Amino acid sequence: MNRLFLIVALALTTLAARAQDFNKFFADSTLRIDYIFSGNSTEQHIAVDELSRIPRWYGKRQRLGEVPVEGNGQITVRDHHSHEVIYRNSFSTLFQEWLTYPEAKTQTKSFENVFLVPFPKDTVDITVDLRNNRRQVTTSLTHTVVPGDILIRRIGEKGVTPYITLQQARDTTHCIHIAYIAEGYTEQEMPQFIADCDTAMNALFAHEPFKSLRDRFNIIAVEAPSHDSGTSIPSQGIWKNTALHSNFDTFYSERYLTTLHLKDLHNWLAGTPYEHIIVLVNTDQYGGGGIYNSYNLSMTHHRAFKPVVVHEFGHSFAGLGDEYAYDVEQIPMYPHDVEPWEPNLTTLVDFHNKWENLIEKGTKLPTPEPKDLDSPKANMKKWKVGAYEPAGYSMHGVYRGFPDCRMRTNQNPVFCPVCRQAITRMIDFYTVPAK
Repeated sequence: MNRLFLIVALALTTLAARAQDFNKFFADSTLRIDYIFSGNSTEQHIAVDELSRIPRWYGKRQRLGEVPVEGNGQITVRDHHSHEVIYRNSFSTLFQEWLTYPEAKTQTKSFENVFLVPFPKDTVDITVDLRNNRRQVTTSLTHTVVPGDILIRRIGEKGVTPYITLQQARDTTHCIHIAYIAEGYTEQEMPQFIADCDTAMNALFAHEPFKSLRDRFNIIAVEAPSHDSGTSIPSQGIWKNTALHSNFDTFYSERYLTTLHLKDLHNWLAGTPYEHIIVLVNTDQYGGGGIYNSYNLSMTHHRAFKPVVVHEFGHSFAGLGDEYAYDVEQIPMYPHDVEPWEPNLTTLVDFHNKWENLIEKGTKLPTPEPKDLDSPKANMKKWKVGAYEPAGYSMHGVYRGFPDCRMRTNQNPVFCPVCRQAITRMIDFYTVPAK
């Protein structure tokens, strides 16, 4: 009996020690770091813009040095004295996506980027690195942050943007914080925004695995008012004065709806409980966009609102890649001799670490598409997990795991088994207490 008591006591002590790792290095506050990423297809630069301190920390408090997926870049926090990694997170950016477009070969541009890390108790060294589509680091910046620096701005302590809680997580210490934020809604249109938030939230939780794991999410609606209703549509000569200055025609792609004003986005959110961001845009024109660990953005009054907002959250939350390609719009984003980091795409270069566990023995790789794909009478029960072309904006050489999925079409009502597995692993990473 005494031995059993000792074992239990030791186990509890170990768990407590691990739980205290966060408190050893960090305060319950957020360090917001604003960067400027600039350059072109051959040369990129990173510069620190501004540092801010925000009350409370709403990100992970465990597995601090781990990342669930690699991303197109990473931010790493090291203790200045011991050089120990005390926090790490991965991300993607619009800047890096822009580098894949022809414009980046002839033009140089700059992009705002904002990252949140827990506020350190002592001096730290923070490294940001950007990676190309061959998963190679192309540029890196390391800078030192002294927590007592008088030039670290204090924000989010007063004048916080009004918000309402749509859903409270069962355990708010191990949950995923999502903020819906209004874009292109005037003060008078805020009731409509709240209704659109309810629609978006219910659409998300109609999909597995979100449906089964709903109680692990804490969700708010942030009422950021715009002067004008709607959003900018440059191709139609329409420019609106809105809270986040969003617009269609990003990178001259008609349906690509984004905002480049990330500092404004995070200024509106300062002081609210948020980590993952869903921007709802008050427009009936089709479009949206999602960037991993940055934000996703979707129109609200088009008939495809619900599938699009869920699809884009697949990008921004789980790092899922697009599972489609078009002959007329192929983008060479994935070299065929390099395994993509996205969990639902493969070039079969390192397939062992992807969804091999879901494939039935004897399944041919690559896998032929079923003849009834995209048919209204398709028998999805007969479909099986494999490796299907096209995917990742490439007609050949990049593969998805299932014939159809929410990451492929708006018509498909569910995430495929491969994406469900990836999303579940991401949710568990954030919410399951470390052993």
